[in-house]
Amino acid sequence: MKYRVAALSADLTDLPPTMNNSTILTKIPFRHTVKLIEKTESNLWKVKLLNTDKEGYVAADDLEPFDSNLLKQSDIEIPNFEATSLSSLNSKIETYKPIGDSSIPFRDLSSVASKLKSIEKIIEILNVSKSYRYEKDESDTYCNVYAFDYCFFNRVYIPRLRWTDKALVELEKGNEVSLIFNDTVRPFYTNYLYDWFVESSSEFGWQKVSDVDTLQKMVNENGGIGIISAKRFIIHKSGHIVVVVPETEDHKAFRKNGKVIYPLQSQAGYDNYNYFAEERKDWWANQDPEKGYSSAIFYYHD
Repeated sequence: MKYRVAALSADLTDLPPTMNNSTILTKIPFRHTVKLIEKTESNLWKVKLLNTDKEGYVAADDLEPFDSNLLKQSDIEIPNFEATSLSSLNSKIETYKPIGDSSIPFRDLSSVASKLKSIEKIIEILNVSKSYRYEKDESDTYCNVYAFDYCFFNRVYIPRLRWTDKALVELEKGNEVSLIFNDTVRPFYTNYLYDWFVESSSEFGWQKVSDVDTLQKMVNENGGIGIISAKRFIIHKSGHIVVVVPETEDHKAFRKNGKVIYPLQSQAGYDNYNYFAEERKDWWANQDPEKGYSSAIFYYHD
């Protein structure tokens, strides 16, 4: 019988976590599929993590039954690599994997105050304006990488990878597929991210917001995560994605007559900013056919 993770993530341990010497092998991402090996007498089940050789124990409460015979493409597990130390702020190696750095905190969901404080710390440590990981080069800018990292440490999901067509064929048959970069999985670029927000993000807790004033209020008041995603007129050119972040004592959105016109944002791209608002004005409304955006959307996640 197959199950999948119903929680934001679930700990896979080498021994039942009730034992003092158990070790967390990995955090299994939301919607990732596992194969049940044994239901123990406790609430901890032994499972195999599909598409890997890892086995261990996970809390049954974090799982939901999954019938692969009724598989729809929207049900296919999300391709996610584990965090690794090779993926770091000082390197461009394996930027398709989450950063494996224990000094970077995750958002503290205990209260609004703890959320706001930890978000500020995440921005400070990721330090997008200085970190080599996000520096533009001759071929690329890294807005999608920064947006993924920011969301990862804030405990919300946006995709970094997508299955290739040949991998989907096997997955739709219920077969396991190994994660091989540029073979079974490829990067999720910004124009794809726009489509993902429109088509699939609501399944992962995102909600569409009508305007930037509302988005900034929601982010400020709840310690939540805001996104602006814009799609290019020229589809083979990169779109853009930024995160809308809570205002602080030192960093504010730009308002006119009390209404937010340019929200407080953080981005990688042609220029990298830990915080910005008025500097790029309403960049998402640029209608230049060569450099502008055909459409832009605003999304929020608690």
